[in-house]
Order: sequence, then structure tokens, then C-alpha cells
Amino acid sequence: MTSHLDKTTAFRALHAPGSLLVLPNAWDAATARLAEDAGAAAVATTSAGVAWSLGAPDGDHLGRDLAAGLVARVVAAVAVPVTADVEGGYAPDPAGVAQTVRAIAGAGASGINLEDGDGAGLRDTGEQVERIAAAREAATAAGVPLFVNARTDVYLRAVGDPATRLGVTLDRAAAYLAAGADGIFVPGVADPETIAALAAGIDAPLNIMAGPGSPTVPDLAKLGVVRVSVGAAIALSAYAHAARGMREVLTTGTYDSLASDLDYGRMNGLLGKLQE
Repeated sequence: MTSHLDKTTAFRALHAPGSLLVLPNAWDAATARLAEDAGAAAVATTSAGVAWSLGAPDGDHLGRDLAAGLVARVVAAVAVPVTADVEGGYAPDPAGVAQTVRAIAGAGASGINLEDGDGAGLRDTGEQVERIAAAREAATAAGVPLFVNARTDVYLRAVGDPATRLGVTLDRAAAYLAAGADGIFVPGVADPETIAALAAGIDAPLNIMAGPGSPTVPDLAKLGVVRVSVGAAIALSAYAHAARGMREVLTTGTYDSLASDLDYGRMNGLLGKLQE
């Protein structure tokens, strides 16, 4: 079996300049297996999908124990590296963030996403720097060089004047990298010119969250993006399909929306490896 350290080393190598890591986000063991079967070189969790699947809203409401347990199940389900979205760290202070990172590393993850937003907006840059440094130190102490993907929500939350967002984002990115982050994640951006400016101005792998309205994956690669993820989009699409099927059965009594090109046997077979 490939060791945790080997997987983590391989995951870091997937962020080489000029390459593009595409991560269709999963939220449980079954969707992780689907991602791996589709050809994903690594599996990323979506915090929203994970929270919803475990009965909690997104936004740091889940807690580290449930999150780490889910990550452990995902890691056990796939052979590829797993990176975990831990939202803001499920903790009010750097010491708590470090505890979360130890739990996620202990679950077998090879990377984490750590965001700078909270319920009130964006954390102060200095405060977030302390949280990232704590995450880095905890990973180092655990003996696993987790890829720390520092997320900044300047664009996602439309913070400040549009004309200043690029500069604010670049300043935050530089501070987070100095604190020990390995990559920068900027969700909420779809404009090619802005994406290119971010890629040019950030001295680390840039992660963009894509979806309808975003440049295509090949176009993102041309803009200098190194990592592409889709956040909660696939989870929302799956839940939308479930909602349509439930409404149809309960209202018209028909089953047209239940048709699927994924049959029971194939899905069951994908999960069969968990029993081996």
C-alpha cells in the first residue's frame, strides 16, 4: 500500500508550474470513488457537501471530529491522495486550528483548505497569518508535509471597492505564503483578465473555483492556473436531481426523473473495494 507520506509527496508534486490539477469535489466515500473512477489524480472534499451529508449547514458548524471522521472514510475509499476542506479550521483561535490540522492529518489527508472568512466577513490579515502558521507547524510536527491551500474570500464576498480587490488579494496571498501556506485559493473569480493577473502576481500555485460561467479547464491552464476545483457545485447538482425525483414521485406519481446512466451494479461495484 502507498504510505501517507508517499501520497502527500505525490500530491504536492501535482502542483508543479505548468501543470493543471483538476479536482471534482466529493463529499463522502461514494462520491470520492466516483471521482477516482472518472480519472481524478486526487480527491478534494467540499465542506458544504460534507456538512450537508452529515446534517449540518455549511459555515464552520460541523466541527473537527465529524469532519475528520468523514475524511478518514474518504481516504480509506480511494488510492489517490485526499485534500480536505476544513473551512476556517473549526476553531476560534490558532491553537484550535492546530488541533484540527492534527486530526485531519491523522485521518490520512494530504492537504487542507483553510479560509480567511468567518461569519462576520474576512478575518484580519494578521489573525489569519497566525492561523496559517499554526496549521503549518501542526502539520510539520505530525511528520506529514500537508499542502496548505490558503483561501481568501476577497472576491467571493465582494469585499471593498472592486478596483482594490486585486491588490488586497495579492497582499493577503503574500502574507499567507510567508506564514507557511503552499498555495492560494481565490474563489469567486471568473474574469480571465483578473485570473491572469492573480496567476502572475502570486508566487505559488493558484487555485480557482470554477463552474458555469467560468473559463474552461484548458483556458484556465492557459491563464496560469495550477489547480481547479468546483466547490459545492457537483453536490448541489446531485441534490437538485434528488429533489426533482422526490417531488415527481410525491406529486405526479411518475418516475421519469429517476432514469440514470449509473446503475446499481456499477455503483455497488465501485464501493466493493471497501470490503476487500
